[in-house]
Amino acid sequence: MMAGFGHGTRRYPRSRGRMGSRTGPDRATLGIIGVICAIAGFFVLGIILGPVAIVCGWLAMGRSWAGSRPVPAVVAVVLGAIDTLLAIIWLAGAAGPGTGLL
Repeated sequence: MMAGFGHGTRRYPRSRGRMGSRTGPDRATLGIIGVICAIAGFFVLGIILGPVAIVCGWLAMGRSWAGSRPVPAVVAVVLGAIDTLLAIIWLAGAAGPGTGLL
């Protein structure tokens, strides 16, 4: 089978439009996902969605505090931290003495 009149497929293995992104979701998408996880974490599963929001925001910032930081990434990190802290306080209060567990 011929590749096509002297233009082999080895020369351009990733031609435009044929392959998806190699690095996964871009930073803007990770920031938006982080914000959504942080907001949802205030209502359900805050102990899980809070850290997920922090990680998504951190990755959206390029794993660095230096340089320009996109707003959704910072919002995701801050809301995720608040969400995680509130979930830990709620769990500590629910498992504390006087709750009728024993």
